[in-house]
Amino acid sequence: MLNKIFIMGRLTRDPELRRTQTGTPVASFSLAVDRDFKDKSTGERATDFIDVVAWRQTAEFVTRYFAKGRMAVVEGRLQIRDWTDKEGGKRRSAEVIAENIYFGDSKRDGEGGGSYSTGYRQGGGYPAPSPAADSLGGYGAPPADGDQFAELSTDDGDLPF
Repeated sequence: MLNKIFIMGRLTRDPELRRTQTGTPVASFSLAVDRDFKDKSTGERATDFIDVVAWRQTAEFVTRYFAKGRMAVVEGRLQIRDWTDKEGGKRRSAEVIAENIYFGDSKRDGEGGGSYSTGYRQGGGYPAPSPAADSLGGYGAPPADGDQFAELSTDDGDLPF
């Protein structure tokens, strides 16, 4: 049997960290995930809001480094729960139990837009890149003369294409 799910979307709220009676950390949040197709009548993509639950170290990780608006990729399994509401009615809900959570964007993507809460910036993140590393995508320093491109001196006129 196989129960594996991958979803990518933006957090609709900050993750909520709680602890069980035995002290095990558990975090819950939801992701807004766009569908792959557009509605024929409106021309817009529908969005699904998917509940996610993370346990133990994964719960602490998502609470520390993710906030509302942050893009996340969740790898996990789908779980269906049956429960009874206050009026005695039978209910069923689906949620993803997260096994791994990955960054779906870079921290830099959200710095100018203000879409992330200040809790993310205070909770951790990446060190700011140096200007030299940033100008070449993080690979070495630019040439001393400031020109980032070098002229090729050899002619490969014998190439077959």
